[in-house]
Amino acid sequence: MTNKLFSILLILSLVKLSSCSDSARAKKTENPSADVALMQIDSVTESTSSNTKKNPLDFLPESFVLFEKVLGDLNKDGLEDCILVVKGTQKEMIIQDEYLGELDRNRRGIIILIHNKDGYELALKNINCFASEHEDGGAYYAPELSVYVRKRNLYVSYEHGKYGSWSYTFRAKDADFELIGYDASESNGPVIYAETSINFLSKKKIVKKNTNREAEEEGMEVFEETLTKINTAKRIKLSEIKDFDALQEIVLD
Repeated sequence: MTNKLFSILLILSLVKLSSCSDSARAKKTENPSADVALMQIDSVTESTSSNTKKNPLDFLPESFVLFEKVLGDLNKDGLEDCILVVKGTQKEMIIQDEYLGELDRNRRGIIILIHNKDGYELALKNINCFASEHEDGGAYYAPELSVYVRKRNLYVSYEHGKYGSWSYTFRAKDADFELIGYDASESNGPVIYAETSINFLSKKKIVKKNTNREAEEEGMEVFEETLTKINTAKRIKLSEIKDFDALQEIVLD
């Protein structure tokens, strides 16, 4: 009797275990991608949280190439930060000019990387803000872009040969780079017509105009200086600049 009772209990236990196993399999079948989704989330979290890289070129966006690499200390910590000027590679932006042949009209942009003890960390990315180096300069060549660092400041400068030059000065502020200065020189050959300097921190604009129209060489200019206060309702941030070619009008407005 005891053996018969034990056998019955054993059979019931096996049936219950089988039922639980089938239930668990059924629940797993209801959402077969649950485990995969969790792995994907873990993978994404890991890749986005690790934003420091040893090689600055690892920050190059897809379909962009390096145009220029510039080093300089932007945050006064003694480490050389890295600025990448990048250029697009869209085939439809490569054209055939009747007189100049093949021209690459892909736009350029800027990526700023801060150097820390572990490598480089992305500080700013604006990958379409500069025109191509092959833009139409009319009867003259297109302005030549240069980017450099001096005394913690980032400079975006344009040289336009005999017609002069202009540059924008940026400084790191509030997780961005703010425009703090603008300087320009207008000329036609060696003689300067006018010089403009704007300090957005002190809100001062200085314009020097050459009043000697008879000047034929550098050094013969006679400048008349005008100082005015400017109103800057909104700060200009490097990350928000869509086109540097249009920025000059905004600055001088």
